Amino acid sequence: MENRTISFRSRPRIVATSTVAGTKECRGVIGRYVETALDDDMYGESTYEKAERKMLKKVIFGAIENAGRRAEEVDLLVSGDLLNQIISASFAAREIPVPFLGVYGACSTMAESLAVAAAFIDGGFIRRAVAATGSHFASAERQYRYPLELGTTRPPQSQWTVTGAGAALVDSVGDGVRISAATLGKVVDFGVTDVNNMGAAMAPAACDTILAHFRATGEDPSAYDLIVTGDLGALGSRILKDLTWEKGLDLSGNHVDCGEIVYNVIEDEFQGGSGAGCSAVVLNSYFYSKMMGGSLRRILFVATGALLSPVSSGQGESIPCIAHAVVLER
Repeated sequence: MENRTISFRSRPRIVATSTVAGTKECRGVIGRYVETALDDDMYGESTYEKAERKMLKKVIFGAIENAGRRAEEVDLLVSGDLLNQIISASFAAREIPVPFLGVYGACSTMAESLAVAAAFIDGGFIRRAVAATGSHFASAERQYRYPLELGTTRPPQSQWTVTGAGAALVDSVGDGVRISAATLGKVVDFGVTDVNNMGAAMAPAACDTILAHFRATGEDPSAYDLIVTGDLGALGSRILKDLTWEKGLDLSGNHVDCGEIVYNVIEDEFQGGSGAGCSAVVLNSYFYSKMMGGSLRRILFVATGALLSPVSSGQGESIPCIAHAVVLER
């Protein structure tokens, strides 16, 4: 039987986080938990891409400062984003004098970066690392779908790419939320070709990783206060629960989705949020606060990602997807 789950003996801990979110995002429930709420989605920059980079830099340094550390005390930055050649992460990394590992997992990047950081720390190779990612609605829209100036009507199955960024400082010592295990995802492709229907595309990958996690651990959903998916949105969440139910796993009692939480799924947000910043903002603000406050003690964080590009979509390819999971304990 395959085993894609890694147990971290030293249980590296998230000792500090930092988040920034856009105006639309902060009108929802997470607005009370986000560290920096923007009043201008341009963030004082001349382009959306520069604003995205600025947000990512803000949270990277914010997490370090909130941990009471200096940049020179960090051994590794693990980060990525949605733009071509992960330029937001790479350009932000040139501002911090530490080694950089650029990762790309689309909207699953927060879980992927946490898993990589925890593995390096648990192996004794480094003491502490920053895991970070983000996205911007306007930069993602014109890269993956249509320029905003075109005024294209959004279909009802679509999600809204979150404008925001989140970072976590993962340390070998200190008080915080422990990372006790990670389950690595496989690429799953169920033949979805609609670039507006991310929930349907990613739900099978989330199902695959969740099933693999429970097979490896011998646990069931009741072992967790919550099973948190990244950004399946309302439709994708329903599909996930149907898929796991067919496999004998009932998630109905404790599954929540960051894409549903971020906008509270009101009428004009369609299926909810998506984008690398979606789970990064919700995890590092809302859920981190709940865990540090004691109302949540153990969650399975399963961030999902659609690994498409404008090139692949233009050539009629279906959408390969992935989901990575990390176990967070307080």
